[in-house]
Amino acid sequence: MSCGEQPDPYRGVYLLLDTSGTYTEELKKAQQIINYYLGTLTAGDSFAVARIDSGSFSEKDIIAKVTFDGRPSQMNAQKREFALAINEFVESVESAQYTDISGGLLQAVEFLNETGAGQKVVLIYSDLREELPEGYQRDFDYELDGFQVYALNVTKLREDNVDPNLYMNRLTNWQQKVESGGGEWIVVNDLDRTDALALEP
Repeated sequence: MSCGEQPDPYRGVYLLLDTSGTYTEELKKAQQIINYYLGTLTAGDSFAVARIDSGSFSEKDIIAKVTFDGRPSQMNAQKREFALAINEFVESVESAQYTDISGGLLQAVEFLNETGAGQKVVLIYSDLREELPEGYQRDFDYELDGFQVYALNVTKLREDNVDPNLYMNRLTNWQQKVESGGGEWIVVNDLDRTDALALEP
């Protein structure tokens, strides 16, 4: 008798950080999420953090990425280096003119597929308002089977207070994009609820 192929036990997490407008002021909060995953992920797991920029389907927007080593001393060094890179970025970040969330999500999918992780999680830390440079095309379907996509800290914009439908429509539009690609869509606005971000062991 032969056993069927077992799913890869490793986990992959990719966090997209909105750096547009006043959202740069929210990045300090994002660090607590990053620190949570640095404390949770372990040997063989992969983690990456990238900024959402004017054209985010690019390796250049990845701030830090790592697949954790099996040796505890090496893994601890990797985590310290990762946290340092994030801290330097948050301290020096400049506001982006545009927000290519679609390109960032596409880059996240590509990265996580390359890791071969059995559990693939994309975290989008953003108000979810996409603004693209002139000429950029983002009309495509995602392939998100096996992916969980979290929308984190979806802050309400000034115009949302005037018309709450704008806020609800942004959430609904992204949910439809993710679910039509086979992914699972989850919204977490209370960042103190780390239980909501917990990964399967």
